[in-house]
Amino acid sequence: MSNQETLLKLLQEKSSMKQDVYLKTQTVFDELRNHLKKECEGLKTALSTLDKRVRIEFKDIGLQSMYIKVAGDVLDFQMHTNVFTFEPSHPIHKHSYLRSNPYNGYCGIISIYNFLADSYKFNRLNDMGYLIARVFINREGRFWIESKIKSIQKYSSFSEATIESADLQNIIYELVVFAIEFDLYTPPFDQMAQVTVAELQEKASATALRTGKRLGFMGSSGSDFNIEDVSSL
Repeated sequence: MSNQETLLKLLQEKSSMKQDVYLKTQTVFDELRNHLKKECEGLKTALSTLDKRVRIEFKDIGLQSMYIKVAGDVLDFQMHTNVFTFEPSHPIHKHSYLRSNPYNGYCGIISIYNFLADSYKFNRLNDMGYLIARVFINREGRFWIESKIKSIQKYSSFSEATIESADLQNIIYELVVFAIEFDLYTPPFDQMAQVTVAELQEKASATALRTGKRLGFMGSSGSDFNIEDVSSL
């Protein structure tokens, strides 16, 4: 086989496969968008007779970006435009599904972040958010989810079937419940003991004082708080 033939074969197989992964991930993201819109409308209708102060909002940012506001929380959904595989030592490679065809391990990624709603409302660009889940989707529509949320860990290995509406509805429910129960802690006193005049006098001083649900609390690694530390919620 000539060099050109080898290159053409690689382009036909691998590059075409990545296009399939991207298109499948975009399809799932669009389906997720429709479910989020529907869930938000349903919640708004139900809350209108319970407590009108509780705000529910869906915001479409673009083809690969959207978020929902649920009371004091934002769940931000981001679809990566690239296709990824996993390092050779990753446990996912032990799955028979990948051993039968390594191309099954190439995935698109939908990442879900949790922020405070006020961080968006007041444009507090320094506020901290937390990655709470990543959904991996391959060219066949089979998926698995990486998350520290225990109720979602049932999806921690490749599904036997393609992702369905019921899966998306359940994932949305578990993410929203987690965000609501993931409370804002008062930062440690010493961590907030010093502040500059500029930070207080800026009109949007709220944008200058960084806020996050666990800001100032240290994770087990000694770094800033990690979502893993609330996996028991």
